[in-house]
Amino acid sequence: MPKRVAGWPLTRPREVLASFTFRLALLYAVLLAGSVVILLGFIYWSTAGYMARQTDATIEAEIQGLAEQYRRRGLSGLTTLLAQRSAKRPTGAGVYLLADSKYRPLVGNIDAWPDVEPDRDGWIDFRLRDAADAGAALGEEHAARGKVFRLRGGLRLLVGRDVRELASIRGLIRDALGWGLAMTVALALAGGWLMSAGVVRRIEAVNQVGREIMEGDLSRRIPTDGSSDEFDQLAVNLNRMLGRIEALMASVRQVSDNIAHDLRTPLSRLHTKLSQLRDMDLGPDAAKGVDEAINDAEELLSAFNALLRIARVESGSRRAAFADLDPVVLVHDVAELYEPLAADKGQHLDVAPTASDSAAVLHLHGDRDLLFQALANLLDNAIKYTPPGGHIQLRAEAAVGGGVQLSVADSGPGIPAELRGKVLQRFYRIDASRSEPGHGLGLSLVQAVAHLHGAQLLLTDAAPGLRVTLVLPAAPTPPGQKPHQEA
Repeated sequence: MPKRVAGWPLTRPREVLASFTFRLALLYAVLLAGSVVILLGFIYWSTAGYMARQTDATIEAEIQGLAEQYRRRGLSGLTTLLAQRSAKRPTGAGVYLLADSKYRPLVGNIDAWPDVEPDRDGWIDFRLRDAADAGAALGEEHAARGKVFRLRGGLRLLVGRDVRELASIRGLIRDALGWGLAMTVALALAGGWLMSAGVVRRIEAVNQVGREIMEGDLSRRIPTDGSSDEFDQLAVNLNRMLGRIEALMASVRQVSDNIAHDLRTPLSRLHTKLSQLRDMDLGPDAAKGVDEAINDAEELLSAFNALLRIARVESGSRRAAFADLDPVVLVHDVAELYEPLAADKGQHLDVAPTASDSAAVLHLHGDRDLLFQALANLLDNAIKYTPPGGHIQLRAEAAVGGGVQLSVADSGPGIPAELRGKVLQRFYRIDASRSEPGHGLGLSLVQAVAHLHGAQLLLTDAAPGLRVTLVLPAAPTPPGQKPHQEA
């Protein structure tokens, strides 16, 4: 059963910002912000604009009234009416000023003609300073709007309105629009971040399981959170598919193991009979044919034995044989076995650390026979593919972060990077090695031993040649004993 997703993890910002979900959320945030700008702009135009148009309409109405009085009563009637209206100063009251040809005030409620040029229609926007009796602080300025007319005799008439309330309302609306837009963008980005972090978390869980499966752990499953949403349904379906793949892979292994087990006995009998036949008095040609048949039988038996050995290792039944051992002694025992073979090819086999190095105190917990076989396979491959006069290195050393790493490096042709994962498969051999004896099972056995010990198998470039490294976890500390401190 797949485990459920734990609580909300801390997602790295770089992963969220680089995700497609966040870019999609950012696009929606931009579209939402644009919609809000259009909506709030319409609200601003329909409120502040309406108030401004009402102010202009009020000024136009007052102008029409004053023009009617001017036509009926002349300049004296207009002056009297302006004096009456100028005496009233309620909030938002009108602004009136009649000036001569030199803009000197004659009658009105402002002290001087505004120093502003009117537009084509005669409208001006100017600033007014409150008088001492206006109930406000002396010298305070505010906005006003008016219209200018020329009368007979060079007189000029200004009719306007105090628009401080309109300016204040416009400011309030602009502030509200700015805060509304800022809050909209902030909420959209926060929502996009949270949504992206959740999606990235779920997708990363799938990617993590995929990476572990590609490394060989077919038992891994995608975690679920029990929400039964689309991701949970996808995880359930993928887990069912992975279970089916694992069952098929196990079936294939079982078939190959059964074939190896069932055919090993008749091949052994065939080998025995051929050996007996060779002991008979045969002709040279017949004896040569029998020897070749015996070699073929031995090669088949070797392949079947390797398959059965891999099956036993993968079953985990050898964990009972785990014990503490010295990896330095292990690598020297393997080197001692293969040193004559390397010497026959003129190769230099270097083992480190030396057996006399007292500073190299390493501890390992595992199956000595299996680790010996794994190193023997690696060393045998290194000797086989390294040219005469080449260099081979066998090392045991402390791994970064604890544990022990065992490595075999050679100066041979190496393995291309794109094929290093494939050579771990059973019976896989690269074209350059098909002329050499073997079945393509050596590295498969090494990988099975690595999985049994919870180790990591690394194939890297030795420049030149290939370096194969087994990174094994640290040996458990026996009860009542202090952990070993490296020198």
